[in-house]
Amino acid sequence: MRLDGVLFFPVTPFKVDGDLAEPTLARHVADGVAAGAGGVFAACGTGEFNALDLDEYTRVVRVSVASAAGRVPVFAGAGGPLPAAKAIARAATAQGADGLLLMPPYLVSGPPAGLVRYVRELAATVDLPIIIYQRGTTRFTPSAVAELAEEPNIVGFKDGLGDFDLLQRIILTVRRSTDKDFTFFNGLPTAELTVPAYRGLGVNLYSSAVFAFAPEISLAFYKAVTGGDEVLTQRLLTDFYLPLVELRDLVPGYAVSLVKAGARLRGVEVGGVRPPLLDPTPEHTASLERIITSGLAITNT
Repeated sequence: MRLDGVLFFPVTPFKVDGDLAEPTLARHVADGVAAGAGGVFAACGTGEFNALDLDEYTRVVRVSVASAAGRVPVFAGAGGPLPAAKAIARAATAQGADGLLLMPPYLVSGPPAGLVRYVRELAATVDLPIIIYQRGTTRFTPSAVAELAEEPNIVGFKDGLGDFDLLQRIILTVRRSTDKDFTFFNGLPTAELTVPAYRGLGVNLYSSAVFAFAPEISLAFYKAVTGGDEVLTQRLLTDFYLPLVELRDLVPGYAVSLVKAGARLRGVEVGGVRPPLLDPTPEHTASLERIITSGLAITNT
């Protein structure tokens, strides 16, 4: 169950009445897998994990697993208060998920020993492989990650901080303490912008939110960066990813809202985002459309 290639983080589609749009989700996931995703991460940050109740979460995982049909691994999001995280982990297991992406506890922040305890207690709940997600207030020390890497079902570490000094020390400490096949990947928003930097640390895997609405651009970038095409890599970074990040940074939550808006612009009726997120303004949606058009033009030349 190795992850490889572009990692796909599908959005969670909603109907006009606010209910989960299961058929749309099924097509969204199936199309992403068919386009060449190397793994599906359902009900995670881009999938508005924070806004789903347990029933909706269960349905999202069930539909995603069925749509992937065993062609690629399906990881499901988990996190939040520990009792809720355990219930979510059990639900993901019951629906056939291949693993969990363990996101941060909300509101509170804890010392490294407390984070280790949180992860260990969750890991003891299920047998699924677990990837730890470092972001926000959840910041691990190198020794804490090395300690957790000794747990049999903790298999990876996703970095959403972008602190390269810390990440390098984490990688070296884990590699020194175990010969386990432990996976690291880039989990910053719009991760492609920092892919060259992460690759310098030997971290080649990354999450691609762009894949959810423009798989052609996402895959063209992946092929360029892995194939050594510096000209195309820099052109996509400069003329597509940089303007996208500049737009994303205008409003908190746009890292998710723009992805959903992009899917709608590409003809997928995924609905809007749930509070506390807001959908992009008409002006920002028009800017996003121009950015997508520019990216598609680059990939078609």
